[in-house]
Amino acid sequence: MSLLLGFLTFILVVDSIFLILLILIQLPKKEAGIGVAFGASATDALFGAGSGTVLTKVTKRCAAVFLGLSLALSVMNAHISKQSSTRAIKAAETKAVPGATVTPPANVPAPNALTPGTNLLLTTTNITTPAAPSTNAAPVPAK
Repeated sequence: MSLLLGFLTFILVVDSIFLILLILIQLPKKEAGIGVAFGASATDALFGAGSGTVLTKVTKRCAAVFLGLSLALSVMNAHISKQSSTRAIKAAETKAVPGATVTPPANVPAPNALTPGTNLLLTTTNITTPAAPSTNAAPVPAK
């Protein structure tokens, strides 16, 4: 599947480059633009007076191929990512041992160790008061 994905991506890149070149060599309506700068008169000599219609048809077909390949690659990438996520979930489920229980570490108290109605925010057993300043300090001189 990944080989097909890579091949279609390569075709999409080649098609986009070809589409860019086709758009650049087309004749503008007012005879000014990038088409003239890159030799639009050479395409008139090569394809004849009706070269605009040939280039227009080829451009439409290349644009349709570009759109179709873009949509196909998008669907394929979504399908591949869905498959890989499904595989990862199944692998995680098979690694888990059924019926196993998780025990907390020994130094962590059990959640039911507190008595109902105890408010942890209002207990003052762990609060220490700051020490009073010592009276031996030298007085600060006034200015």
